This record gives sequence, C-alpha cells and structure tokens, in this order.
Amino acid sequence: MTLTGDILARIALDAGALIMQVYATDFNVDRKDDSSPVTEADEKAEALILAALAEADPTLPVIAEESVAAGNIPEHGTRFALVDPLDGTKEFINKRGEFTVNIGIIENGVPVMGVVYAPALDRLFVADSRFSAWQATAEPGGELPAPAARSALKIRRAPDAGVTAIASKSHRSDETNAFLETQNVGDIISAGSSLKFCLIAAGEADLYPRHGRTMEWDTAAGQAVAEAAGARVTETDGAPLLYGKKARGYDNPHFIVWGDVTPPTPG
Repeated sequence: MTLTGDILARIALDAGALIMQVYATDFNVDRKDDSSPVTEADEKAEALILAALAEADPTLPVIAEESVAAGNIPEHGTRFALVDPLDGTKEFINKRGEFTVNIGIIENGVPVMGVVYAPALDRLFVADSRFSAWQATAEPGGELPAPAARSALKIRRAPDAGVTAIASKSHRSDETNAFLETQNVGDIISAGSSLKFCLIAAGEADLYPRHGRTMEWDTAAGQAVAEAAGARVTETDGAPLLYGKKARGYDNPHFIVWGDVTPPTPG
C-alpha cells in the first residue's frame, strides 16, 4: 500500500480517539529517565500508530518517541517516519487542550508528508506532499473529512503593521528576545505543541523562533505542514532544518519557522 495523507489522517484520528478516552479519566503521570512526563495516552496512541503504519507500509522504519525512550531505535535509510503520539504532554496533563498527534514522513532529510491532529480542538492539518496541505474540522475517531470540507493551507501575506510571532509571553529566552527585536513584530501569541507550525500554515501567525531543545519527532510533521503551505523552516543561520541526525541523537538545533518573512542567507 502506498502511504497517502488520507491514510496518515485516518491513523491520527484513531489515535486521537484513544487519547481523548484517557483524557476523560483520572489518569496517572509517570516520569521517563529524562524526567519528562509520560501517560497511558502516549503509550496507547504510539502502539496504535506503529501497528497502523506497519500495516500500511511494512517496509517503513519508524522512529517514535516512546520507543526511543525504551531504547528501540530502528536502522533506517533515506526514507523513514517520525512519530510523536502526544506532543504537548504537559498541556494534556493540565487539561489545556493544545496537544497533538504527529506523524511525519522523511525522504532524504526532508519532511515530505505529515499530519498534525489536535483531538481536543477537533483541528486536523495534513500535508499530502511537499507542496499541498489542507486543514479541516474532525472529531476523534470520526469520519475522514470529505474533500469539500477541506481548506487549503497557505501562509498569509505579512501584515504591514507587523507580523504575529509565536513565543511565550512570560518565559522567553534572551536569544528569542534578541531575535524578535530584529523583526517587525506587531503581536506575540502563545500556542502549545506542534500547533505553532500549523498556525503559520493556516495564516494565523507569521513567525515562530525556537531557541530551545526539540527532538525530530516533535517537529517533523509540523514542518511538513508548514512548508507545504509555503513557509520555510531553517536553522538560525538560514540553513534548512533537516532530519535523520543520528549522530546528535535526533535532536534539533535551534530553528525558526518563517511565514511571509525573509530568512537570512545561509553562511
């Protein structure tokens, strides 16, 4: 079976249903070796996603957050998947709703397809390819949105009055503050998890600087959606943010998501 955006969306909706079942309970919170929180929802959703991807494409290696935490990192070539079954676990624990299911497909270091699904918000974002992405309202475990119910994702023209940046309003790093001072920022908003990428893809924001640690599974799906909508995702020097960085443990350098804003020239 050939993987498609619709297949990824179907998997994400089903994972979202499992997550929301746990969300409605008085669930326990455990701690991984790095002290980050993990819940039954993370584990159940990842198991569902891994099984569904294996059925859809048995040859596809999958690097998934909870599996990596357990020491299971598959060998892979230039094509593989990155999965974060529940990005924004702190939002999930605190019942804030801004958590997401993330599945990204990588080819030659580049995210070429992906889905980001926020089950508590019924917001689904899908990149069918490098150059085509859409959003729709979708309930956890519900029907896949029909083509007529899908809206194309495209970054907006940067507002003359100043761009909208996504960054914490109260806990920004000095690096982020220094970067924002170089931009024509009119407003600053905050958002949880990989929704930050999707807000730029949807034309609801223009700029997202990230001067903090992230892992490849945190960003791959969101980057696929953002870039398919016309955004650019670069390291702070302007070089493209790429994937498969095994030598550095699959973590990312600092990066910036640019809507209709000119990034620096690499070098």
